[in-house]
This record gives sequence, structure tokens and C-alpha cells, in this order.
Amino acid sequence: MAKIQTKKRHLVGILFAFLIILVDIMYFPFTPWFTPLIVVAITVAWLQYWVDFFIENNRQKQIENNFPDFVRNLVSAVKSGMPVSRAIVHVANTNYGPLTPYVKKLGNQVDWGIPLHKAFLIFSDSTDNNIIKRAISTMIEAETSGGNIEDVLDSITDSLVEIKKIKEKRKAAVFSQVVQSYVIFIVFLGVIVVIQNMLIPYVFELQDTGGEPSLIFQHAVTVVQKVSLDFSSLPNLVTSLSEWFFSLNGLFLMLSVIQAFFAGIVIGILSEGNLKDGLKHSLILVTVAFFVMSLAQGF
Repeated sequence: MAKIQTKKRHLVGILFAFLIILVDIMYFPFTPWFTPLIVVAITVAWLQYWVDFFIENNRQKQIENNFPDFVRNLVSAVKSGMPVSRAIVHVANTNYGPLTPYVKKLGNQVDWGIPLHKAFLIFSDSTDNNIIKRAISTMIEAETSGGNIEDVLDSITDSLVEIKKIKEKRKAAVFSQVVQSYVIFIVFLGVIVVIQNMLIPYVFELQDTGGEPSLIFQHAVTVVQKVSLDFSSLPNLVTSLSEWFFSLNGLFLMLSVIQAFFAGIVIGILSEGNLKDGLKHSLILVTVAFFVMSLAQGF
């Protein structure tokens, strides 16, 4: 996938995020909104990159969907009696959506006399799409080994169409499971919030009044429930932050974030079959978990 470059709008988002953090430190340092506003600032900072990722991901999918049409038209032109180079120039005038600029570039290169294999390799590298790269590599290898290019292109088209059908069937089959995974995670967050904001305070209150908590909470009540961060100096901040990680609030927040990360990985691999989409879901769930838990802890 093409590398997403930093543009002016990305810098504006990052600057706006810094302003949110500055306002947060100045006006909300000891309020329930302190940590949630930091989460909002971080989200604003990477939101533009996230939008670009979705746009690029959608563009790549459209390129994959239009590539079989290009190959099919090329096969038809070759079967009609045109030489391959002339057929490429002919089909380059057809609209293939986001794939069109790359096809036109391929047609121009062939028209200028660039060797066919080299032009196809430049074409596949320009699209930066793994499926197209594999298809072009297979075509070149088969044609070099003495295969008929018409038959090779036909086989590639059939394979791409079959792969597309399999992906669509798998996506439709696991859609309900993906929705269930999100619902399960939301329920998990709700349970954690109830335990953190209602059950644990009740146990601490029971201990303070001289009551005997049940055995399951015998160890929990020995742990500090909440630690406030000390911003007076950097050493104090580091010390209070390390203490916070071992408090109940810190443990609950880290538990939620870890669960969100791995749940997102599983959802992505289940729905799309690759780790990249898993990281996308992880980013969504980690942001939700951090915002909900920090807000719940603040109140």
C-alpha cells in the first residue's frame, strides 16, 4: 500500500491536538476530564492519518475490483487478432475507475516502445497492490516459459474472480461474528466499569467500617484503589505514574486496553484475513476503551 505522506492538514490536526493538551493542562488538571481530553487530543492528532488510511484502503480495493475487467478486455482484444502491445494501447482508453491512470500509463509506455515485460512490471509496481503484483509476475513467468499469453490471461482472470468471490463470501459469513465481537467488548467494558465504580468502592467502604470482605477480595483491598498524578516536577510525575500503574484504576485501564488491542487483532484477521486490518480495529477499540475507562475513573 502506498505510503501516507504528512500534509498541511495533518500538521493542522497535530497543532490542534497540542492546543487541546495545553488547555487541558491549564484548566482541567484535577478534573475528571483531564485524561479523556488527552485521549481526544491524541485522536485528533492521528485522525487525518486514519482517514487517509481508509481512503487508500478503499482505493486499493477498487483497483483490485477493476483489474479483472482490464485483463478480460485485454484478452478479448488479443483474441480478436490484435498483437498484445496494440491490444494494451486499445484497452487503455477504457475507464477502469482508480485503475485508469495506471492502465493509461501502461498503454503509453508500450506505445513508446518500452518492452512489454518491463512495462507490466512498472505497471504492477505503480499500483502497489499485492494481488496485481502476483498476477503480473505469474503472467510474465508463464509467458516466458512458453505459455500462450491468451490462456495465461484467461487463467489469471478466472483466479482473480474466484478470489474475489471467496473474499466476499468469507466477509458475509463472518460479519455477524464481527458485530458480536464488538458487542462482547462493549459488554466487557460495561462490566469493568461496574466493578471499578460500584463493587470495588463498596469493598473498600466495607473494610473502612470494620466489615469482613469475602475471600475473593481479601487481596484486592490491600491494593491502592486510586493514585493521583503529581505534576509538580518530572521525578514526582514519574513516581506517581509508576504507582498509578499498580493501583486498581491503573490495572483496570491496562486490562481494558490490552483486551481492546487483541480483540481488534482477532476481529481484523477474522474479517479481512490480515494483520493490517486487525491493527485498524485495535486502534478503534483501544481509543474507545481508553476514553470510556478514563472518563469512568474520573467520575
